[in-house]
Amino acid sequence: MKKVNKTNPHLLLLIDELKMMQRERGGDIWRDIAKRLEKPKRNWAEVNLSKLERYAEDGEVIIVPGKVLASGDLNKKVTIAAFSFSESAKAKIESAGGRNLSISQLMDENPEGSNIRIMG
Repeated sequence: MKKVNKTNPHLLLLIDELKMMQRERGGDIWRDIAKRLEKPKRNWAEVNLSKLERYAEDGEVIIVPGKVLASGDLNKKVTIAAFSFSESAKAKIESAGGRNLSISQLMDENPEGSNIRIMG
């Protein structure tokens, strides 16, 4: 079976940034996210808002190494960082009073990776 390398330059840059952040600042969470994003895209997490509503606490910071989808409702103010969001998921998160960030933005805000929960 032939190994296919990733070709998305933004994804490759993000994976390199995650590994560099883990080496410089610690925070094993960044290495974990980098390893998950290196896997084939068919194995990436796809998290619906209904799952976030069920398991996330109000005010929590969640990282999804994949895509956030809009199925279900979200009534909690949570900060969600992911590689990508569906447009309707972004709208629902913002209407609930939460924030949606890219993984790079979360790394800038919290370089140590403390108090972040991985879902997916």
